[in-house]
Amino acid sequence: MKNSFKNIDGYIAAFPPEMQALLEQLRTTIRSAAPEAEETINYEIPTFKLHGNLVHFAAFKTHIGFYPTPSGIEAFKTALSEYKGAKGSVQFPLDKPLPLDLIAEIVKFRVKENLKKSELKNKKNKSQ
Repeated sequence: MKNSFKNIDGYIAAFPPEMQALLEQLRTTIRSAAPEAEETINYEIPTFKLHGNLVHFAAFKTHIGFYPTPSGIEAFKTALSEYKGAKGSVQFPLDKPLPLDLIAEIVKFRVKENLKKSELKNKKNKSQ
């Protein structure tokens, strides 16, 4: 899909209703797990930011891609082992329910990770 979306609403609206429903479920799950995160579009896909990129997601013909960075994949590799994926991504097939509880856990993990990195960066900057 070659579009330049201004926001996540525009991205979701570009898909058929059944895909929109799944994307909204995912968005709501991420929002609940990271209420402080900012919604934006990065790399032409929905992104949540909190002291840097937190997670991304994208819709495809047969799956929803979820991108919680390599550390998010590594920390949950056992739980994610039933899904196709790569170093920083996982594919949730459209013929199965989204694992919303697992997604929420991964997002919370990423929030803690980004907050810790931000805290360390702030301490380093103060000591200079």
